[in-house]
Amino acid sequence: MSTLKSMRLHIGFFGKTNVGKSSLINKIVGQDVSIVSEIAGTTTDIVEKSMELLPIGPITLIDTAGLDDKTELGNKRIEKTMSVINRCDIAVIVCDFNGLDDTEYDLINKFKQLGIPYLVIMNKCDEVQNNIGENVLYTSAKNDENFIFKFKDAILKLIPEKYSPKIVGDLVKPKDVVILVTPIDKEAPKGRLILPQVQTIRDLLDNDCLVYVVKESELQNAFDSLKNNPALVVTDSQAFKTVSEIVPDEVPLTSFSILFARLKGDLDSFIEGSTAIENLKDGDKILILESCTHHAIEDDIGKVKIPNLIRKKTGKNLIFEHFSGHDFPDISEYSLVIHCGACMTNRREVLSRILIANNLKVPITNYGVVISYCLGILPRATKIFTS
Repeated sequence: MSTLKSMRLHIGFFGKTNVGKSSLINKIVGQDVSIVSEIAGTTTDIVEKSMELLPIGPITLIDTAGLDDKTELGNKRIEKTMSVINRCDIAVIVCDFNGLDDTEYDLINKFKQLGIPYLVIMNKCDEVQNNIGENVLYTSAKNDENFIFKFKDAILKLIPEKYSPKIVGDLVKPKDVVILVTPIDKEAPKGRLILPQVQTIRDLLDNDCLVYVVKESELQNAFDSLKNNPALVVTDSQAFKTVSEIVPDEVPLTSFSILFARLKGDLDSFIEGSTAIENLKDGDKILILESCTHHAIEDDIGKVKIPNLIRKKTGKNLIFEHFSGHDFPDISEYSLVIHCGACMTNRREVLSRILIANNLKVPITNYGVVISYCLGILPRATKIFTS
């Protein structure tokens, strides 16, 4: 089974026009995925290519438009390029033998602010003689037969620690029994489970656990059929209240969304952000932030259920607004940001959003944490991560 794009290491290539970004990506991939031309500005939109790069593993390479296109259309391309930065686990700055100037140094400062490791590639460098510092690779897209080996060695040194945390496998042991409560989600395609449920099942199977998958209506029957209590119960957030009333207090309980809050973001930050609900006032604006677009159903979790839960919890007249996609809006006017489970985006994008929110002092949390907080079961739902 191929690795989902959201679980791949994202490596973004940035730089001016005609410095060889596309040529280097084509060299890494071994085929022409990006158009190469002597004409400046050939790459006009974001180009992504997913592949297996041994020994690194599954990656997604991102080719971007040049940052020195000063036309009106070029400015829009640059804006799109800059929005990609938040998704990059590693950034690659490409320049030619003329070296770095303010454009590249501004990029480096941006990467440092977001905590993104970066590599500088000096392309077309047959004439370059002086070293400019660490994390610098000299090459020629046309002539360097050893480029791919040097590139992989450099990237391996930059891969962030804890890049691939487990969804749930580190919380249980082989042969443990785990019950997954999976209501048939109205937004899932017919005949399929939603992505976080599928990924959790696979993670448990990879860790040699015994997995029971049931609807909430069959949870009690599942307990009755077991000789001993399960090691863990994981539920869909929307069934949290019903499930918590059935699962004995001594059995660890959490939700898919909370597991993914830990996998794709920073669970501690999300827990802290949820406490801002207590301080909301009439007229405060709350942003519901989703990383993918979908057709909202009548009782959509982001548009209906969570707003209703928060209004009931606070008794306040609040304003809820919604935003979907990879672009990140200005959040300075909001009293709280609530992020989705992020099953369709990568961890770096969520961490970047958390960092931006923290810098603006805007509380940020996520769906599963908010639901359990409003239901009064957040301490129980997160106890397994601290015990």
